[in-house]
Amino acid sequence: MSQPLNQPQGGNEMPRFAGRGTMLRLPDAHTPDGLDAAFIGIPLDIGTSQRAGTRYGPRSIRNESVMIRPYNMATGAAPFDALQVADLGDVPINTYNLLESVRIIEAHYDTLLPHQVVPLTLGGDHTITLPILRSLTKKHGPVGLIHVDAHTDTNDHMFGEKIAHGTTFRRAVEEGLLDCHRVVQIGQRAQGYASGDFQWGVDQGFRLFQAEQCWHRSLAPLMAEVRQIMGDGPVYLSFDIDGIDPAWAPGTGTPEVGGLTSIQGLEIVRGCKGLNLIGCDLVEVSPPYDQSGNTAQLAANLLYEMLCVLPGVRYR
Repeated sequence: MSQPLNQPQGGNEMPRFAGRGTMLRLPDAHTPDGLDAAFIGIPLDIGTSQRAGTRYGPRSIRNESVMIRPYNMATGAAPFDALQVADLGDVPINTYNLLESVRIIEAHYDTLLPHQVVPLTLGGDHTITLPILRSLTKKHGPVGLIHVDAHTDTNDHMFGEKIAHGTTFRRAVEEGLLDCHRVVQIGQRAQGYASGDFQWGVDQGFRLFQAEQCWHRSLAPLMAEVRQIMGDGPVYLSFDIDGIDPAWAPGTGTPEVGGLTSIQGLEIVRGCKGLNLIGCDLVEVSPPYDQSGNTAQLAANLLYEMLCVLPGVRYR
């Protein structure tokens, strides 16, 4: 007899302000064995360049996930009818050493590779995506990338350091982790230090859709184009919450005006349905700047939507 599928703890079973402290109030697990998807926290903020606080992101996102119910009434997705999902807790990073933390993260995700589990990661600053990609590409080879962000994160260095939250995707290209003709960046905006600051990725083959190209429109047509670019190959989705306008998501370290709306964020994630997603992350939630909890609540909902578009999800 097969093991029953895990379910989020319901609000009529246990008050939402009580019960499990896990993502979606799912059971916690100590091993990825038998899981189809798992939420993993990486409480890192020593890669940030402006406001810190993302070390508290995973805990805050979990706290704000208590309102989320199992069935997606907009898309019909019923992830808990088909997938075995749990919360695998947090990666034990080194709070004093960024490079050692990067090593720990990669080694932690390496333990997932023998299993079928798809990791859904709660950040943490955007440095975390580099070691995750280093690990996942050992199994999948170079991957396509959908990157939502106010910034391109393709700096060559920050204060002379090659590893930081603003250098992630340049390092990923240099290390051969990305299929550069299947990389799409969405939501970039604001100012640069030079007129060509957004050009480096484009020169590698990236497609870049600046925030101004997204203003006052549905992003469903854009995502249809993105699905064509991604094709059938493995895809990683990395969603920096600062891609959303600070009116919707103020709790982040490097906010930029003129960003995406929360509705457009949902359209982007829902538009990933049908792709071969091998992992996703939601990064840069900084609770000290999120007094209402709205940023973490949006992050929790976006992570739920990521779960809803994973391969194998049933739709009612």
